[in-house]
Amino acid sequence: MSSRAITAVPIAEVRAAQARIAPLCVRTPIVRCDIAGGPCELSLKLENLQPVGAFKVRPVGSAVLAKPAESLATGVYTASTGNSAVALAWVAKRLGINAAAVVIETAPEAKLARIRALGARIVSVSSAEWWRTIREARHPGEPGAYIDAVRDPAALAGNGTLGIEILEQLPQLDAIFVPFGGGGLACGIASAVRALAPRVKVVACELDTAQPLSAALRAGEVVTTECNPGFVSGIGAHTLLPEMWPLAKELLAGTVTVSLPEVAAAIKLLVQENKVIAEGAGAIPVAAALSGRHPYARVCAVVSGGNLGTDMLNTILAGAIPG
Repeated sequence: MSSRAITAVPIAEVRAAQARIAPLCVRTPIVRCDIAGGPCELSLKLENLQPVGAFKVRPVGSAVLAKPAESLATGVYTASTGNSAVALAWVAKRLGINAAAVVIETAPEAKLARIRALGARIVSVSSAEWWRTIREARHPGEPGAYIDAVRDPAALAGNGTLGIEILEQLPQLDAIFVPFGGGGLACGIASAVRALAPRVKVVACELDTAQPLSAALRAGEVVTTECNPGFVSGIGAHTLLPEMWPLAKELLAGTVTVSLPEVAAAIKLLVQENKVIAEGAGAIPVAAALSGRHPYARVCAVVSGGNLGTDMLNTILAGAIPG
C-alpha cells in the first residue's frame, strides 16, 4: 500500500457502495437513549445488529465486491484478529470463495474459533509481521486479494453508507460520535456527511489510554504514543496509519476521550436502559456523548459492535472493570 494520502470519498461512490452491499447488510435502526439530566439528546445507531455483530460487514463487503471477479478466484485475506476477519470470513462464505486471516500468534483462541467456524483459514504470525502486513497491505506468499478495511476507497465508501443512513433517519442532528480505531469508520462517515450535511460534525472518540488521533492533533503530526486499551479491543494504536492522518485532520471535528470506567459504565447503562449489548469500542461514543465534554445538543452515537464476551459483560454488570 502506497503512503500517498487518502482523499475523501465522493458521495457518488458512497451511493454505489450502498447498492453494492445491500444484499449483505441491514439498515440498522436508530433509537433514543433517554438519560434524565443527561448533557445531550442522545440517539444510538445500532450497528451491533449487523450480521456478525458489527459494522465491519459494510467496509469489508464493499471492498470485496468492488474487486474484479477474476481477482477473487484464489480467495481473499486480511490482517485482523477481530471484527474485520470475522466479517471477511462471513462475506467470503456467502460468496463461495476462500478466506484467510493473518493474526498475531498470541490472539485469543475464542476469537480464532469464531473465524474458523465461518470457514476461514488462520495464518499466525509475530506482532511485528502482523503490523507489517497491515502497513504494506500484503503478506508474502499468501494467495488471494488482500482486503484493507481501513484505507481502501471502496471500504471507506462502505463506511460512508452509515453517514447516509444516519442523516436520512435523523435529519435534525448536531454531531455524530464515532469510535476511532484505524480511522476508516470515522473518515468514511465524515466523507458522506460533508457532502450531504456539512453543518453536522463527525467527532472521533478515543480512550484516554489509547489516543493516537488526539496525540497527533496536539502535536500537529503523526506521533507514537502509549497504547493501553485494557478490556477494549479494536480501538486505538500506538500511532496512526500515516495515509489516514491528512484525511482525519481535514474531515473530523476533533476528538473526545473517555476512561475505561466511563466505557464500562456506558456498557452497563446500555444494557439497563436500552437492552443493547455493546462491545467496548461500540460503547466509547456513548460514554463520550454522556461525558458532557463537548458542545453538542443532539448527538448520534455509533454503537459499532456488540461482540462482548459473557464473562466480561457479567463483570461489568456487577460494577467492576474487566482485567
